[in-house]
Amino acid sequence: MQPKDEVTPRWRVGSGSSLRYGAFVSSLSSITPRAEEKEKVTISPKRAYVAVAVLCYINLLNYAERYTIAGVLPHIQEFFQISDSMAALIQTVFISSFLLLAPLFGYLGDRYNRKHIMIGGLSVWLVTAAGSSFVTESYFWLLMLLRAMVGIGEASYSTIAPTIIGDLFVGTQRSTMILVFYLFIPVGSGLGYITGAGVAAITGDWHWALRITPILGVVGLVLLVFLCPNPPRGAAETHGEGVKVESSYQEDVKYLLKNKSYVWSSLGVTATAFVTGALGFWTPAFLSRARVNLGLQTPCVVEPCDSTDSYIFGAVTVVTGILGACLGSGLSRWFGEKVPNVDPLICAVGLLGAAPCLFIAIFVASASIPTTYVFIFIGELLISLNWAVMADILLYVIIPTRRSTAEALQISVCHLLGDAGSPYLVGVISDAIRNSKPENQGWSFHSLKYSLLVCPFVGILGGLFFLLTSVYITEDRKEAALLVEGPSQTQQDATSEPPIELSNGDKTVNI
Repeated sequence: MQPKDEVTPRWRVGSGSSLRYGAFVSSLSSITPRAEEKEKVTISPKRAYVAVAVLCYINLLNYAERYTIAGVLPHIQEFFQISDSMAALIQTVFISSFLLLAPLFGYLGDRYNRKHIMIGGLSVWLVTAAGSSFVTESYFWLLMLLRAMVGIGEASYSTIAPTIIGDLFVGTQRSTMILVFYLFIPVGSGLGYITGAGVAAITGDWHWALRITPILGVVGLVLLVFLCPNPPRGAAETHGEGVKVESSYQEDVKYLLKNKSYVWSSLGVTATAFVTGALGFWTPAFLSRARVNLGLQTPCVVEPCDSTDSYIFGAVTVVTGILGACLGSGLSRWFGEKVPNVDPLICAVGLLGAAPCLFIAIFVASASIPTTYVFIFIGELLISLNWAVMADILLYVIIPTRRSTAEALQISVCHLLGDAGSPYLVGVISDAIRNSKPENQGWSFHSLKYSLLVCPFVGILGGLFFLLTSVYITEDRKEAALLVEGPSQTQQDATSEPPIELSNGDKTVNI
């Protein structure tokens, strides 16, 4: 990894003096125009679109691999003879390593060659994901260890990839590309269920389900090496010149914690991750038990288990993900000029609206599987409004040289308090309830049903967090734009904006 970009940017974000915008005191100290003009880095639109396509392909495989485990969860529980809480630990250890390493990759991503970091992380991901498919029934601990190591690769990619897109595009183009990129979260997740269940059914061995994405991932690694650039940070906003970082990690964190939009939206993202993590991991198993409870199928005692609900839920996840993300992004564009804080309001409506739908779906499963899927569809559609919008919020309220750190800290928080623990929490509650009536065969369904009720309540809490974000986002967005656009743009807005001090050596200019 090279500690410096190849091109010296025109704008430098340093740490020598103070900068004030309204009542906000930023840890950013100066925006200094360099005396000499350097050659710009020009990345053609065609190359930029190709890079996004490569990143989207890898993102698809990223989430497909993550939810393949959920697609074959009944097989894994039967193979290793483990309880609900132990099964949920498979996802928890993966997410835990993911969140612990994300800050490290965020720090590196703001200072070193991002492409090289992603290549190294993806290589680790391919090896460990493939290795987990060879674990035998006597080595459940090894499966847990390998799943934890998979998180290393995913932490490097998920932290850095969105920031590269942010440096290739700006404005509505950036929103569109972020939409496309985040569409592959639900699409990949849904394909993970379908692929996992389908391969397990065809081969009669769930291990093969874990080998598909690593094979396809080799193609992604080659494409990443040859087709993905490493643009200067802030290239899109500064017309290829970029922004240079000259701040410590401590200053970066202080800056982020003072950004109220970032803090409250991160808590909203955390609630979203909690809900989607628990539902994504347990819904196929929950619906399978519901069918057994209704007498529609027999309990799974030997492989292969009935994977009908993994197929259906996977398809629902794909469709609702595409529709919801497109609808959320469309609403953001349609109302963006009239309602400056529309993005967090969309996220709030999505979570608050999904909560009653999930509540109804959980209870109606005792009577009708088709009706359950209807409410799951509506609930997932509303949650999916948030995917692209949440990512866009971070990119426009944070300056380019701190976006990787912002992504990393948000990932750490949302996984630590979100989907790292939510599947395990649901599993622990389910085991506790089931152990109260161990002799009742149908109680395994009801115990999981009651434990899933935590999801709608957390969804309501997340909606409130996004409502708080809407109070501060307009001011925070203006500040980030002013810091990146530089003096020329600031002079144009001098009549309407508060003065900003620009420091260049011993000279200070107020504009």
